[in-house]
Amino acid sequence: MKTDLAKILSVSGLHGLYRYVAQARNGIIAEALSDGKRTTFDSRSRISTLSDISIYTAEGEKKLAEVFVSMKQAAAGLAVPSSKDAAETIKAFFASAVPDYDAERFYVSHMKKVLDWYADLDRYASFDFVTDEEREAEAGEA
Repeated sequence: MKTDLAKILSVSGLHGLYRYVAQARNGIIAEALSDGKRTTFDSRSRISTLSDISIYTAEGEKKLAEVFVSMKQAAAGLAVPSSKDAAETIKAFFASAVPDYDAERFYVSHMKKVLDWYADLDRYASFDFVTDEEREAEAGEA
């Protein structure tokens, strides 16, 4: 099953990722990828969809879906570093996965968050992502 990053949410201040379920009267309903527990987030929650997030590169910005695919290819079946690994290990991995990342604007703290998201997607979803064209075609059918 394909993963739609437009429906995978990161909530500021909370660990882990959430899947959008429905619109609620005063916010949204989402379920944690890790345990499926549903939560309502109100309008004060700082929520980002993974499809809206990019990282800085020398040429501009690179969508997170592309970064995840590059990370998977760079790992070549081996384990991706943990967000708890040494900063130099993390930087070295990103240098091989996304060699043109902008070191002045894409910090180790950002890399750690991307590694956590990667681990959650690896555990609870897939790296076969829904494309923008497929999302638009699905919206046109509805």
